Amino acid sequence: MRETSNPVFRSLPKQGGYAQFGTGFGQATAGATQQMSQGHPGLQSPQTEYQREVSRPLTIDDVVTKTGMTLGVLSIAAVVSFFLVSANQALAAPLTFIGAFGGLALVMVAMFTRRQDSKALVLSYAVLEGLFLGAISFVLTAVTVGTSNAGSMIGQAVMGTFGVFGGMLVVYKTGAIRVTPKFTRMIVGALFGVLALMIGNLVLSLFGVGGGDGLGLRSGGTLSIIFSLVCIGIAAFSFLIDFDAADQLIRAGAPEKAAWGIALGLTVTLVWLYLEILRLLSYFQSD
Repeated sequence: MRETSNPVFRSLPKQGGYAQFGTGFGQATAGATQQMSQGHPGLQSPQTEYQREVSRPLTIDDVVTKTGMTLGVLSIAAVVSFFLVSANQALAAPLTFIGAFGGLALVMVAMFTRRQDSKALVLSYAVLEGLFLGAISFVLTAVTVGTSNAGSMIGQAVMGTFGVFGGMLVVYKTGAIRVTPKFTRMIVGALFGVLALMIGNLVLSLFGVGGGDGLGLRSGGTLSIIFSLVCIGIAAFSFLIDFDAADQLIRAGAPEKAAWGIALGLTVTLVWLYLEILRLLSYFQSD
């Protein structure tokens, strides 16, 4: 499998391991089942039934279902968080902090323990990230922009996010842009460059550089607009690599539970894309 720019996908087991799970284990099970049926026609082993169930290969329907469930839970948590903050703005900071760092912690756990295919972990991430998105969405609209129609702006960001997602899916399916090792290296390099700029901007702003704006990447000026556009572009092209990684897992005969890992990886990119689009809209609205 090609390396992906998404850290969640990068920690998924490689194609060979999944292929062995789907072939070697399946062949051994089939052999044992054949021997049992020869001696006892009609006899089915409960253990064999369980093994056949857990070794069911991954399908695109699994990916769509698990991703939809993850985004559904995230959306519900985000709506609840948004209305909680709108009723009591003092909750904005704690919900943002708990959601952001809690979600980040779960992603790190998934990466380093290779448990990204855990349903409980993925849905827990969705809840925490939803709390973060609801709170930060209120801050970027109702507080920063000062608009009374925050829902309209959030709706535009959501539509923009899924518009980019759908557009890149079409690009991938039609082969308009091929996912090659060189393309992947370029996106990964750009991703690390953007991450370094974000960290540097945060550190400098904490020390009061630029009047607390650091490098000015989030100050709302022309540089901020350019930076958000670059981030949106990188996130969009990252989808192509993520789609390819998911496609390779399906072709490799990965187990059905791998869909949760794919759902987590796609959700991470979708959240980043949504935030950048919302920030960009807030820059234009505040002018």
